Parts: sequence; C-alpha cells; structure tokens
Amino acid sequence: MKVSEAMTAQVVTATPRATITEIARTMTQIDSGAVPIVEDGKVVGLVTDRDIVVRVVAEGGALDGPVSAVMSDDVQTCRADDNLADAAAKMGAQQIRRLVVLDDAGKLAGILSLGDIAVDYGAKAVGKTLEDISEPAAAH
Repeated sequence: MKVSEAMTAQVVTATPRATITEIARTMTQIDSGAVPIVEDGKVVGLVTDRDIVVRVVAEGGALDGPVSAVMSDDVQTCRADDNLADAAAKMGAQQIRRLVVLDDAGKLAGILSLGDIAVDYGAKAVGKTLEDISEPAAAH
C-alpha cells in the first residue's frame, strides 16, 4: 500500500508570520493537532498542539507571537508514492507521530499520521510504530 492511499490529503497550512493564537484557532476549527508552515510553496516547518503547550504556554510566552518562533523546522517527510510500511517504520525510528507527505515536485501533498495508518493499514502496524515511538531515545 502506498502512502497516498492512507494520508490525509486535505491539509490546512499557515505562513511563518501567522500568530500562535491563529494557529491554535485553526487547529480547533479543523480538528487537527498539526499545521504545516509553508512559505513560497515549500514546507518550512510544522507546528503541533504540543509545540504550543511546551514552547509557549508552559514558558509563559506570548500567544500573539509568530508561529515561526515555536514551529519545528526539522520536518520529517516522505513521498506520496512511498510504501506505507516504510513510512510507518520511519515514524518509529524517528519517534514521531506524523510525517509531512511531499509530491514528486517536493510540494505538500498531505500528512500521514498514526491515525491514518490505523484506519488504512491496521492495528498491528500502529502498535509496532507506537511502540517504537514510545521507546526512550538513546543518550547522545
């Protein structure tokens, strides 16, 4: 099975200049915990609900600041035509719950989440991926 068959293709994006409050409202409206940050057609970051909590709320940061200050800019990606099992293995190896999916031109095609894998690939694959994600990271 290919990533394109399981991913969420309808993805709402934002620019790096969007405020944290705007992103949080967007997440509420679309019922999603992640928003890709796109500039000039290229994914430059990803912000999650966890990023907002850990990097803003817990630190007493300003909610009217730009999302670029709290987004993750080391975005893990896969291609729409990649094998779904390989993408799930990458999520486990990287200990992440989502991958940004790119098309052949390197443009945003969707997002692949554990939930997408659960629906389209099966509970066994999700269980293994979640087990890998949840393992303590090796000391650097």
